[in-house]
Amino acid sequence: MIPRKVRATVAVAIGSIAVLALAACAPGGGGGGPAAPSAVSDDVAGAGQVTLKLSDFWGSAEEKWIVALVDGFQKKYPNVTIQRTREDWGQLTSTLNLQLQDASGPDIASANNGWSSLGTLARGSLVLNLDAYAKLYGWNDLVPTTIARQNEFTTDFKTIGSGSWFGTPVARASLIGIYYNSQKLQQLGLSVPKSFSDLEAAAASAKKAGETPFSYSGIDGNTTPLLGLQALYGAKGEINDFVYGNPTVRASQTGLTDAATTLQKWAQAGWFSPNFEGIDYQSALASFVDGNGVFRFDYTGALGLTGDQLNKFGYIQLPQVQASSTVGVGAAPAAMVISSKSAHPDVAAAFLNYLMSEDASQKAVDLGLVPMLHKVTTPPVLSLSGEAGATATLDSDDGYVPYFDWSSPTMLDILTQNTQLLLAGKTTPADVAKAVDADRDAFLAQNRK
Repeated sequence: MIPRKVRATVAVAIGSIAVLALAACAPGGGGGGPAAPSAVSDDVAGAGQVTLKLSDFWGSAEEKWIVALVDGFQKKYPNVTIQRTREDWGQLTSTLNLQLQDASGPDIASANNGWSSLGTLARGSLVLNLDAYAKLYGWNDLVPTTIARQNEFTTDFKTIGSGSWFGTPVARASLIGIYYNSQKLQQLGLSVPKSFSDLEAAAASAKKAGETPFSYSGIDGNTTPLLGLQALYGAKGEINDFVYGNPTVRASQTGLTDAATTLQKWAQAGWFSPNFEGIDYQSALASFVDGNGVFRFDYTGALGLTGDQLNKFGYIQLPQVQASSTVGVGAAPAAMVISSKSAHPDVAAAFLNYLMSEDASQKAVDLGLVPMLHKVTTPPVLSLSGEAGATATLDSDDGYVPYFDWSSPTMLDILTQNTQLLLAGKTTPADVAKAVDADRDAFLAQNRK
């Protein structure tokens, strides 16, 4: 999976090239508003011979997953052929709005969440309003609220996180959590941390023993530790409300200031990779997998572990600092959308429903990916069981919070720049929060016009 920072940075560019003058009209729907089908059916077998075009960006194990599900759906419905095209993430994200204006474009595609991608497509009536299918297939009961709202906008497109479905998740998860080198913990005589205080105590011991407590890259302004720490400090409600546009919630109420304070403290204590300011993400990641560093904040699946490596690393999703509940930054690895120009939206919706099925979750686990939405049988692999366990906990607690950069089209840049300034000692945690507020406030004001 492409690191979230890289993916989101590319996605921001879509806003500058969006061409929204040609509002699409849904089958049975009218123009001038959100595209929506006038009637829906789950009778895929009775739809006749159908060919659907699918565009996505998944490679490696994720590609094996989507190919297996395409094959499974076609086997279940021999009358359906799915023609899959794999595109580079940047290419797909930056051109999807143009592709969906073309009658020969994809019926189904993987989009990015947030204002800069899914919001742009929905506002331009380029993708279907999926409310009727959510009712037909029971998605409101299947999908945790905190995941469902990542795909929702009001039909006047003034609010994200409520209203109508314009995308769907898949039965896989991408979380921010903490990886640990199990061999190093054993060598240091340390147990796997079960709380935030355990984590800091273990980091202090590792530093004293001459180890690098946290693998980290700074040249690209990696925001993963900041967002991971925010989920340990901030209340789920406030983080969600801020991202989804509640103007009364300020950044300081979301745990961001506490997270920035901790991140700065760790940097001053020398707990990050030596000379992290000049290290890029991929180099730091490879170094951690090679054995440099005891802990690392990252996205599930980012380490790309195979073979014996799976037994050398573990994953933890810590409970919050001031509460027993577990909150984690997490989402499906894409928002699946249906083109408003698709001639077969019912069949396309059935495929989206299949991507959220128990079978889809099980196929994810079988390929070493992290499942979501269903409890499935997981192999006894240390790191995977930790990742799957974290997902199950967040599923049951409805503990997901969205990526903070979704709160405005330019928020990722604000977070990245201010993280670099913070760790260089050129700004304060309070000023980081002020910068975040200013960016979000400006966007909300513009969006209300």
